[in-house]
Amino acid sequence: MARKNEARSTVTLRSSAGTGVTYMTTKNRRNTPDRLVMRKYDPKVRAVVEFREAR
Repeated sequence: MARKNEARSTVTLRSSAGTGVTYMTTKNRRNTPDRLVMRKYDPKVRAVVEFREAR
């Protein structure tokens, strides 16, 4: 069985448009200690907006 990687953790990305749309992804906390920001598609707005890491 594969070992669990403690450095990578699951994070939730929440839309900055305020629609409540979320994405789930993983990130390496050792290499990226800051909050993650990605540009993704928000289907409620029908546009590409910034998604920020929610804690």
